[in-house]
Amino acid sequence: MQRSSRPTGENAVPLPGGGQAAGGGQSGRKVFTVSELTRTIKLLLEESLPQVWLKGEVSNCRRAASGHLYFTLKDERAVIRAVLFRGYQEGIRFQVEDGLNLIVHGSVSLFEKRGEYQIIVDFAEPEGRGALQLAFEQLKERLKEEGLFDRERKRAIPPFPDAVGVVTSESGAAVRDILNVISRRHSGLRVVLYPTLVQGAGAAGQIAEAIRAANRRGEVDVLIVGRGGGSLEDLWPFNEEVVARAVYESGIPVISAVGHETDFTISDFVADLRASTPSAAAELVVQNKEELLKRHRDLTGRLLSGIRRILSQRAELLDRYTVDTLAVRMTSLVREKTMALDEAHKMLHLGMDRALREQRGRLQELAGRLNVLSPLGTLARGYSVTSRESDGATVSSVRAVKAGEAIRSRVADGVIRSTVRDAIPRDMPKQGS
Repeated sequence: MQRSSRPTGENAVPLPGGGQAAGGGQSGRKVFTVSELTRTIKLLLEESLPQVWLKGEVSNCRRAASGHLYFTLKDERAVIRAVLFRGYQEGIRFQVEDGLNLIVHGSVSLFEKRGEYQIIVDFAEPEGRGALQLAFEQLKERLKEEGLFDRERKRAIPPFPDAVGVVTSESGAAVRDILNVISRRHSGLRVVLYPTLVQGAGAAGQIAEAIRAANRRGEVDVLIVGRGGGSLEDLWPFNEEVVARAVYESGIPVISAVGHETDFTISDFVADLRASTPSAAAELVVQNKEELLKRHRDLTGRLLSGIRRILSQRAELLDRYTVDTLAVRMTSLVREKTMALDEAHKMLHLGMDRALREQRGRLQELAGRLNVLSPLGTLARGYSVTSRESDGATVSSVRAVKAGEAIRSRVADGVIRSTVRDAIPRDMPKQGS
């Protein structure tokens, strides 16, 4: 005999609020609405799991217009929805994004509208590495892709600034180190301090504003931005995006000098020049006055020595040119130029003779061709030119004259006058034929 799986009577399941899920008779039945059951499950979850640590891989991450962050945590076998409200995000330095393996803290709850359980996250850290290191790597990669680290945009630091600006804490060791180095290397150089917090809450905003203030005031030629050593947390303001963008937008060249030799910050990559320490930055921006004076003396000495050597060489050359040597050189020069002139004269005559011969031959050729075409040449070969006496018109046809008309014929050696007896066309048949 098969037992029924429906709870009835004695095997009814008790529920919070005194009800029970039962089958069978109407008197023992407690019927929940969907909202009531969902609310009951929600209370059970929140009371039994008020705090929980959970690890998983982030997927389906999205940020709502409200600023709240919704995502899913998953492992090989299951998923759970998660929400990180905007108010809890201030303590999380890195960006939550798909693919990250996180360890989160929060409370399990249920979203009644959809009947889905979820975890309300109030803290998160990357699994296997520090949150600050992850935030550093994420911001570095994003700014690099935007071009903030490009070498082509970095400017040269002026070699001889009139004034140096320093963005740091007015009570820190960094400003004392910078002032000591500058006063030792160049005591007359003007230094302008733009005081700011360099660690803790609000420091990044103050550092960025100090950089912008230096640019607005325009009273320095170069800026040193930095602080002394410390932990990664202490140096963190120089890894904030607001500082990086202020350095990038600065019209004044910036030297980043944060921490010690092994410390690297985002501002180091954006700045026009990185210095290992604040003292090193001061040495880079201010050349040693004594070294400059010594170099000036050395260069002046070398310049004067060179001038003296050149003058001595020129004096020796001048001594060689006495009146006699100048006369000999002038005579030789005149002879040389005279011979060159004679040679040029000779070449000119040869060229003219050659040109005349060529032109004479050309003229004879043209004259021969002209003689062949000349009317006088034609007359000399026995031909004549006939014209009417009355008007001088040339007679080129028998039809141009008539019997009894006076004509004249020009031959090679004169003119023959005659009277036309008859004018017979070539194609006219002869009489009697």
